[in-house]
Amino acid sequence: MANEKEPYVLIGLYESLYKEKYGKKPRINKFREKWAMQDVIDSVGYDRAVELLVYYFRTNKSGHPLNFFFYNFDRIDFLKKEIDKDKENRRTLREATKKLVEGGQE
Repeated sequence: MANEKEPYVLIGLYESLYKEKYGKKPRINKFREKWAMQDVIDSVGYDRAVELLVYYFRTNKSGHPLNFFFYNFDRIDFLKKEIDKDKENRRTLREATKKLVEGGQE
């Protein structure tokens, strides 16, 4: 375990995102959830886990349960990568279209 505080930091992030969205603190057994959060960190890395937690709260999942995140973070990661890839492709297409339009007006 690289940093034993990282799972607790992520659980704290989850709590603050939850409180921001729902106006109340979630009930969490931090000691028990620390192990599942460590699995997330081991799988995708700490920084990516932070990104995925923040992204999770932008989805329309009802209640944003922590266990749903633990069991589906890999699918959330895959979907986020696909959405990011799509955004980048659209941006590239817009730039190419803009250059074509600007080039055609001269």
